[in-house]
Amino acid sequence: MDINLFDYDLPDKQIAQFPTEKRDESRLLVIDRSRQSIDHKYFYDILDYFSPGDCLVMNNSKVIHARLIGTKQSTGATIEIFLVKKPEDGNDIWEVMIKPAKRLKIGDIVNFSDSFRAEMVRPPENREESTESGMRFVKFNYEGIFTERLAELGKMPLPPYIKREADVNDENRYQTVYSEIEGSVAAPTAGLHFTEEILDKATDKGIKIAFLTLHVGIGTFLPVKVKDTDDHVMHREIYTVSEETADIINTSRKSGGKIICVGTTSVRTIESVSDDDGIIHPGSGETGIFISPGYRFKAVDALITNFHLPKSTLLMLVSAFYEREKILGIYKTAIDNEYRFFSYGDAMLIL
Repeated sequence: MDINLFDYDLPDKQIAQFPTEKRDESRLLVIDRSRQSIDHKYFYDILDYFSPGDCLVMNNSKVIHARLIGTKQSTGATIEIFLVKKPEDGNDIWEVMIKPAKRLKIGDIVNFSDSFRAEMVRPPENREESTESGMRFVKFNYEGIFTERLAELGKMPLPPYIKREADVNDENRYQTVYSEIEGSVAAPTAGLHFTEEILDKATDKGIKIAFLTLHVGIGTFLPVKVKDTDDHVMHREIYTVSEETADIINTSRKSGGKIICVGTTSVRTIESVSDDDGIIHPGSGETGIFISPGYRFKAVDALITNFHLPKSTLLMLVSAFYEREKILGIYKTAIDNEYRFFSYGDAMLIL
């Protein structure tokens, strides 16, 4: 499909620069596909649309301090390294995005402190660098525990459309309340609206909660550059679906409950591990699944999501879950009603 079919105009003032004062006070636009209706609610109303036996599927990945600012050892030039994908084998070789990438060659070292540095290395087998996007591979050398040093020296990686530096409030608000497994470079933002109170009320109501992990990668930030969506290749992301999670989802489906994915990352994960009958199989690995109009969903009945960037793969996924023309019409309704967009913006529930 032509990429321009997923374009729309958004006033800058509706790009949320800060989160709402309370997580669940963001607005909620509810779409009922069977009735073809729209309701304007608040996120704290969301449980009104679920029943005992339904299952919320949530991504418990935690955002790491993925932005590092250092100096090139040989020249003192300022270098920014953005962590993209952590190693699965524990060898401390990360896939990264570098600015400016052209200043570094294999063997160059970037210092972040006296005991924390990165060395430019060749890509591991079966992996390639992308000079166009600035993707490279670095090996970190450090003293202590990597995650602790990263938390100390790195910065929270707010999306580029948030025109400010991350502050103390972002340390908490750019994580879901159920985040647990470190590895994402961007938050699974649909989950940012949930509070501990909503989760407790969901459990009390008999709604099942199933946690999976998909570490959100740089593909969330990168624009789609092809003219035809059929030519787009997704950046691969690491996922894990436990036996317990698979059992919860499968049992809910078997008993007639709705499977409600919280965010596009949860959708991409369970659709990656589902068979044609909608049965979830536990496992871990990498997924590069690209969901766009024409895709047949196997395991998802309802979707909680934010409002996404024009021409983005996230908007394409939502357009696959409903109809592209109707989604763009709904986005226009949201704009006309002054909903807030993107990561810190308002939410949408598609039933």
